[in-house]
Amino acid sequence: MKEIEKIKISTDFIKLDQFLKWVAVCDSGSEAKDIIISNKVKVNDEIEIRRGRKLYPEYKIEVFNRIFIIE
Repeated sequence: MKEIEKIKISTDFIKLDQFLKWVAVCDSGSEAKDIIISNKVKVNDEIEIRRGRKLYPEYKIEVFNRIFIIE
């Protein structure tokens, strides 16, 4: 079973591309965009292709065999 990483945010939400940079999945916005449009990211168990998707507490994000839960 994959380990779940809990990520605390201090705002109401965080956008998906910003989140991927925040958790060091990628280094830049363009790299985040490439990962997202390549169907490699799931939000709440569904493929997400919108890099501006707003993520709120309790959302689950899966990318590159890592699972994150926003707190």
